[in-house]
Amino acid sequence: MTDCIIDFEPVGRRGKCRKKESLLACARQLGVGISSICGGEGICHSCKVQVISGTVSKPTPNELETFSRREIKGGWRLACQTYPASDCKVAVPAESMTTPQRLQVEGLEVKVRPGSPLRAYRLQLAAPSLEAPQADADRLLKALNEQHKLRCTKIDIGALRTISDQLRSWKWKGQAVVRNDEVIAILPPKSRQLGLAIDLGTTKVAGYLVDLRDGRTLAAKGIMNPQISYGEDIISRITTVVHSPDNATALQKLAVDAINELSADLCAEAGAKPEEILEAVVVGNTAMHHLFLRLPVKQLVLSPFVPAVSQALEVRAGELGLNITPGAYVHLLPNIAGFVGADHVSMLLATDAWQAKETTVALDIGTNTEVSLIYKGKIAATSCASGPAFEGGHIKYGMRAATGAIERLRIDGDKIQYQTIAGAPPVGICGSGILDALAQLYVAEIIDEGGRIIDNQPRVRAYKGQREFILVSKEERKGKPAITITQHDIRELQLAKAAIRTGIQALLETNGCVEDDIKQVIIAGAFGTYIDVSSAVAIGMLPPLPLNRFRQVGNAAGMGAKLALISLKSRAKAQAVASRVSYIELGSTPSFQLTFIQASYLGRYRIIDGKREEID
Repeated sequence: MTDCIIDFEPVGRRGKCRKKESLLACARQLGVGISSICGGEGICHSCKVQVISGTVSKPTPNELETFSRREIKGGWRLACQTYPASDCKVAVPAESMTTPQRLQVEGLEVKVRPGSPLRAYRLQLAAPSLEAPQADADRLLKALNEQHKLRCTKIDIGALRTISDQLRSWKWKGQAVVRNDEVIAILPPKSRQLGLAIDLGTTKVAGYLVDLRDGRTLAAKGIMNPQISYGEDIISRITTVVHSPDNATALQKLAVDAINELSADLCAEAGAKPEEILEAVVVGNTAMHHLFLRLPVKQLVLSPFVPAVSQALEVRAGELGLNITPGAYVHLLPNIAGFVGADHVSMLLATDAWQAKETTVALDIGTNTEVSLIYKGKIAATSCASGPAFEGGHIKYGMRAATGAIERLRIDGDKIQYQTIAGAPPVGICGSGILDALAQLYVAEIIDEGGRIIDNQPRVRAYKGQREFILVSKEERKGKPAITITQHDIRELQLAKAAIRTGIQALLETNGCVEDDIKQVIIAGAFGTYIDVSSAVAIGMLPPLPLNRFRQVGNAAGMGAKLALISLKSRAKAQAVASRVSYIELGSTPSFQLTFIQASYLGRYRIIDGKREEID
């Protein structure tokens, strides 16, 4: 029997698969994490893939029910039901991936022609003598300008502090790294030019180590934002700074320490040193931006909620306490408003949403969710305080996406089918699983449209004064406490999803649009990448549009930061994006309260003038 070669994209895994093995079995063999809640029986529909090239088995009746004719023609299949008959290339969408694989998606390369503000020039200097006792710095500048036809006039003080020892140890050979008319670093003759892109999120910090010469990502990693010890949301952190100015110093140091930890880890993975990092770009929401720079934040929470600065900034890394090249600059993209910051600009830049020709909604879902509506060449944006519920915060058994977290879930009669991260025994439930649970409880009529748990199912129980639904029983956990979704959890989730839907609705109404006008919904952010869009639509968090209009793009803010790191043209585009956005304060829209109340209900519906119209 001849084996087939299967190429799984975008994770870049390629290997042999027997013709009697399904694509799901082949993926598991090659270490490609494809979600399969039902264990490969073809009933959960979570293992959707697209066969881009090659020959496979004919669609099963189950698949013909799952996909439209157009989708089948386009190569969409269930991995557990599909068997290769030749070499194949298979695309695995983000929503079909298990968490470890989705984290790889967040680090996908972004294609852009490199054009950073830095240039490295090789030098050969003459050694000083009694006849030519010129200062080392003057000697270097003279050689640099003469050999490369430049007009450099200064050298960074950090570089000056090491210049004499370095030039002599390198026998007067080296590289001068020039930014504008300044030498910011002096490197050995053979060395890399590295850059650091940071997405400074409210809950998580993502970092990317990039080769500035060709734009390749050498390493990527995310960690929790340690500022969370001062509050889970940005309002709490701003409040603590207002009450005690000393806390501003503490919060800034926590952010810097997190970035320094990331840069050290990334460099270790790539076999580099932090001092080889010559440029950095940091994006974050306006509050994170201001706390990182020690800018005033009180005015962010006072009407009319304005930032201290909105334009792009460049600050010496040394002034901020970053452990990279002392003369390196940190570039910060422009902000839009008090609660829509550089991270949203970065997302619009990376996805090209700002240039969309059709009506587009772009969301970056997180503890603070930013939403933009692109309509007839205009961009309107708002911010929603969605809170930490969808990231596991304020949920009884909520947790971050770690080993043992339930990440996918289906209810089939009295049975609960679930998938955990790494296939480990369940210990809690993370954001994507929480969203699935809410949708499944509603579809199974265990909770009503108002979110009330109905006592009509054996897994519903009263515990400590409130109802809850048992996801994993004490017996299933071999004596450990049952994992449940409580009535309080559901209320927290309703508030979070209502905030997001209200933000979308406010932008539509302000611009004279209706939901059916939306041709594309771009969903960014770590949580946005992991969710099952059909679950989000089922509970009314997202408008009831055809699923093919939704596009999940991963950590687009991080991608935009990488673009700005390696390309001056991208920085100019980011400025153009920010200048085009008009900000709408959500709480000031006429029907805000009515819309928010209606958006807290579960189900598929439209909202028109603060009234909810259910859709079958």
